[in-house]
Amino acid sequence: MSSNKRMREHAPQHFNTLARSLHWLMAVMILAMLFIGAAMMTSLHHRIWLIDLHRPLGIAILLLALVRLANRLISRTPPLPADLPVWQVLAAKASHWVLYALMLAMPLLGWAQLSAAGVPIVMFDGINLPPIAPTSPALYAWCHDAHSLLAKLLFAVVLVHLSAALVHAWIYRDAVFASMAKGGKSTSAPRRS
Repeated sequence: MSSNKRMREHAPQHFNTLARSLHWLMAVMILAMLFIGAAMMTSLHHRIWLIDLHRPLGIAILLLALVRLANRLISRTPPLPADLPVWQVLAAKASHWVLYALMLAMPLLGWAQLSAAGVPIVMFDGINLPPIAPTSPALYAWCHDAHSLLAKLLFAVVLVHLSAALVHAWIYRDAVFASMAKGGKSTSAPRRS
């Protein structure tokens, strides 16, 4: 028996409970954040309220992304199906790491943007974050543009990720979606031809 086959037989069939919980919680938070960010740009009436919601939600995403990344680095993950084409394996792995990078970069850029604007970074009444960048109009403009650009990239990557998950759940009917959707023992799923 090849070592690759042995590794697959002993690999977990599902992500651990912490990974699954953080995945679904952060999926909701990130979607909410994308819509809040878009609404902030279009609504003058609710802008202040949306900004007050955007800041702590962004920091919560940053903290949870760090926990999630640590969990990912120390935990074994379920293997992708053996018959998945190489380009899909590479795309899946790349998209996951791009998502991690964006979950970390977006909140840090938002924090740096506010720091560069010289405004207090209020999380809640009486709780402020320290600045992480010097006050600078040029740096503020750069962080603002980068934050906006990465928000669009995040939206695109989330759509691709969701599309791939649904293809695995509804078309391929393999164990990829189930590995994140539920825990416990997996039932053998029909294989693609």
